[in-house]
Amino acid sequence: MDLQEMLGLWWTVPAGLALVGYACSLAGLTRPQRAVWVTARVVEVHPPGHGESGRHGIPVTIVYQDPGTGREFRLRHENKRGDRVQVAWVGQEFPVRFPRRRPERFSLMLGSEGRTSGTGGPNCMVILLVLGLVVQSFFAWGWQWGLICVGGLLLLVVALSRDGEYVRARAAQLAEGVTVQGRVVAVTRDVHSDGEGGESVSHASVVAFTTHEGVEVTALCTQGIRNIARSLGRDIPLRYAPADPSLLTVDPDHERRERTSNIRFVATLLVTGTAAIGVGGYCLHHPWPLT
Repeated sequence: MDLQEMLGLWWTVPAGLALVGYACSLAGLTRPQRAVWVTARVVEVHPPGHGESGRHGIPVTIVYQDPGTGREFRLRHENKRGDRVQVAWVGQEFPVRFPRRRPERFSLMLGSEGRTSGTGGPNCMVILLVLGLVVQSFFAWGWQWGLICVGGLLLLVVALSRDGEYVRARAAQLAEGVTVQGRVVAVTRDVHSDGEGGESVSHASVVAFTTHEGVEVTALCTQGIRNIARSLGRDIPLRYAPADPSLLTVDPDHERRERTSNIRFVATLLVTGTAAIGVGGYCLHHPWPLT
């Protein structure tokens, strides 16, 4: 077997890794499956101070229990383990996972849906495999079949994407939401380097508000507030979903623009995918005028 034939078998690597990953998931051997999952409750909220970094979100102190020993743990989370907290209040509950017999090494998971089976890695390998096969189709079968494969891939992305469903659900919850008055209690500041000596500064507003149920909520807002760097002490109206105060917005117009942008993006993928399949299929049976 020469070098060209060996390179032609590139697909065996991602395909093999994906099969191994799915087999481990079916056998219950992945890291998330071997971990212990419990529910943690927020008992303290530590909002960033004015001028401090907002990179780690809102630090919180959580309490959870090890089901194996019954021991209760009270630990502070600052985005060092797991997801970053953007909205927090005392009594809020999060899924938490930790290795067996190591309950202090927790990871906070804002959403456990799709993250308990450990198929994230194999799914990435499948995506790489599909992308590689689409690229290879241009060289192996000709650019006409390559266009058809690209179009099919775009239509598959639209069919499997849940972004539209999430946006619609968020819009429906906010439409039934409640408007309250919030106050900017701090403005965070982070300096980012671009690797070439340049720097950029980003700000986020720490907004505090009280729900109609009397829950004191702290949120880190990066969009929807004009002139964020000078927003300290400003009173702003915001809208939140009563069933989940973490679902909120300070700019309903921005939410509408985001929904419109999402619809436009999905429509673009549909049109582009359909056009690519149509052009590729037409050129398979008709000579291309420019060749």
